[in-house]
Amino acid sequence: MTDAELAAHLAQIAGRLLVSVRESGVFEGKALGKAGDATANEFLCHAIRAARPEDGLLSEEEKDNTARCALSRVWIVDPVDGTREYGEQRSDWAVHVGLAVDGVATTGAVALPGLDGGTVLRTDQTAPLPDANPKPRFLVSRTRPAREAVAVCEALGGELVGMGSAGAKAMAVVRGEAEIYLHSGGQYEWDSCAPVAVAQAHGLHCSRIDGSPIRYNNKDTYLPDLLICRPELAEETLELVASLD
Repeated sequence: MTDAELAAHLAQIAGRLLVSVRESGVFEGKALGKAGDATANEFLCHAIRAARPEDGLLSEEEKDNTARCALSRVWIVDPVDGTREYGEQRSDWAVHVGLAVDGVATTGAVALPGLDGGTVLRTDQTAPLPDANPKPRFLVSRTRPAREAVAVCEALGGELVGMGSAGAKAMAVVRGEAEIYLHSGGQYEWDSCAPVAVAQAHGLHCSRIDGSPIRYNNKDTYLPDLLICRPELAEETLELVASLD
């Protein structure tokens, strides 16, 4: 099984497990989120270590072992990206299984189990980007839209679209439901590794909001900002961000 096949397989199974936990009716709200995180994390970490014992592993839900920093290949996972949305019975949450090689997000899958059929987007199965909307749609947090996103959206005459998890937002751009995902204000490597790998494979622009490359497998896992957008909008978006006070 290739790395991409493994990532997609594990993301899909974790998604099914999470749907089962939610549909069991045993948990609600924050307790549901906690149960989902624990269940998916246990499955993903055990499966990755069994399938790729020589690789490193970084998970949001597990104590970090910084020995991974000396390794070339590190799996970076978020068992439930959008735990709040998952616990609220919403659909805009995701499962991230990504692989960084020498600091670059190269391979991965993002499962969207809340959608009909449990959609999985992956780096080894891509399709042309759908046509862009003439009025660019900006994906932002439902409760805390990034200042930069609001300003750039206004400058481009765009439209703000609130959505939950980072993975759901990134995959909405891949799926043609929006044109730009501009985030600042705090994330970690597990929030973006798999989404960036998948977005890049589909031909999207991915960078920090200053235009620099996104690097993974750092000792400090804080990775506060990113831009995922259609390539034809990248230059103007980055210029507008740079012009802000």
